[in-house]
Amino acid sequence: MDGARSAPESGQFVAELCNRLLACGIPLWRVAVFVRTLHPNVLGRRFLWLAGADVETLAAPFDIAETAEFRNDALTHVCRTGCTLRRRLADADCPIDFPLLADLRTEQVSDYLGTPLFFTNGSIHGATWTTRRPGGFSAAQIAGLQAVLASLARVAEVRALRREAANLLDAYVGHGAGERILNGQIRRGDTEEVHAAIWLSDMRGFTASADRLPLRELIDLLNRYFDCQVPLILDAGGEVLKFMGDGLLAIFPFAAKDGADSVCRRAFSAALAARERISRMTAPPGYAGGDGVHFGVALHVGQILYGNIGGGNRLDFTCIGPAVNLAARLEKLAARLRRAIIASSDFALHCPDGLLPLGEFELAGFSAAQTIFGVEESDAGNP
Repeated sequence: MDGARSAPESGQFVAELCNRLLACGIPLWRVAVFVRTLHPNVLGRRFLWLAGADVETLAAPFDIAETAEFRNDALTHVCRTGCTLRRRLADADCPIDFPLLADLRTEQVSDYLGTPLFFTNGSIHGATWTTRRPGGFSAAQIAGLQAVLASLARVAEVRALRREAANLLDAYVGHGAGERILNGQIRRGDTEEVHAAIWLSDMRGFTASADRLPLRELIDLLNRYFDCQVPLILDAGGEVLKFMGDGLLAIFPFAAKDGADSVCRRAFSAALAARERISRMTAPPGYAGGDGVHFGVALHVGQILYGNIGGGNRLDFTCIGPAVNLAARLEKLAARLRRAIIASSDFALHCPDGLLPLGEFELAGFSAAQTIFGVEESDAGNP
């Protein structure tokens, strides 16, 4: 009850718990702990401990809940009913009413105990305990397991809440911003200067077509469109900060180990790959005159202020500064020039291969004309 709570990772906590129970004389062979979570893609996580092996952590996607294997699982039954389930598999007349039990019996498991874990919010999670001891668990060993359930539930809940907070912040503000918020950067005006490459993109023809599309088709289109960008941005070391209708703002912060050249080249490669993916998208009937889905992205590099901005107790973790303003002007210019990718001269300095000068252009709010760069003419005519 007292020794395992400080393990830094949840899998280590489960391992420490099981090893201490073994040391107390409870002959465990296989233990599984399942905790549901609040995550846009993950139903929950299962931690599986086997005697003599490392703990295996599995993230269960939402669609697994629709499978017969999940619905007929013994642990699912425990979580659904909130009732303890015990099967003495060594007994010849033991009911084998869940598929897993048959598998465990072939592995010489003699006893199976499924126990609910009750969280303070009323949700039910679960843990299963098995042994190969001849005759199964003794009454004293069952009592020992039951004695630690409340403590296990409390520690699991604290860890789950912390993970849910991190998951939600990752999903809604991005990983880097989420880490800063969890680490206490939550006061209005808490900002820091960051040198980064900036990505601003939007979908061509979206505003004009949005009024004509059914809402469900519109949402599906936007989700597929962002799926063509977000994974590439994240894989390239970027941070997605904001979705603004069909617009997307992302930054690629410079790290100590990465110079500007490396960061900008990764951002540029992500833009090329996004253009390719979006060109293969299918558009709803009537969208943008039937010419498919196209986008424009502006790439710039500079110093930004990154942090909390807002009013009252409603804050937004975002970035501001002249560099962001210039990127916004470039994105509008990309639409005017009917180009998919344009970049500032500052960005092009770090990424000379593949970017060609397009000329000098006046941008609103900037006194001097800006030399703008673009890619090969394969994207010319992009609406």
